[in-house]
Amino acid sequence: MKEEKIEQQGTTVSKPPRRSGDRRCLDRLLRSAAQVDDESPGAMPFGFDTRVVALWRAAKPKTNGVVQLLRGVAALSAAVIVISTIAAVREANQSREIRESLTNEFAIADSAIQDEFSK
Repeated sequence: MKEEKIEQQGTTVSKPPRRSGDRRCLDRLLRSAAQVDDESPGAMPFGFDTRVVALWRAAKPKTNGVVQLLRGVAALSAAVIVISTIAAVREANQSREIRESLTNEFAIADSAIQDEFSK
């Protein structure tokens, strides 16, 4: 390992030793890289996506059946509340329409009776 010293503007810089084996490896690596076809598709190996999903599911914390049951009950309760609210609003609108029509009918009948008695 012989070090060469290079003089540059009054400073001394050490140059790393040259190895002929390193140069040959580098040349071989560069030749191999130049021969690689760049248009080859980067496809995943067969079954890779399945393994990834399986590992992801295995890493997920496991919940017991009670939590899932509570979630289902909560979702069903929310659906019942929404449907009940819609039904109640619709029923209120229909009863208002019926009440208004009955009021008009009574008013007509009342005015007809008033007219008969006033004659």
